[in-house]
Amino acid sequence: MPDRFHTHSKGVTAPALGAIAVTPSDSTDLPEMVRAVTLGGGGTLGFVGGDGQTYVTGVLPAGTYAVFARRIRATGTTASDITGWI
Repeated sequence: MPDRFHTHSKGVTAPALGAIAVTPSDSTDLPEMVRAVTLGGGGTLGFVGGDGQTYVTGVLPAGTYAVFARRIRATGTTASDITGWI
């Protein structure tokens, strides 16, 4: 199938190009930076942002959230069934 937009840059607000299942880890980066996450089960989310800083959210309900992250940390994460959107 042709991609009419292959010559266009893909900005951070563009639709996701793919998805990955996320296993939280305090030491292993994701295979690619994600632009958003979907939490199948609500809770908190610990992550390392694109800026290298560590963050922890408050309690979030299940849903999709814009998060530019290189790692989803086990420490600080109580949410479950996490999908990362590339």
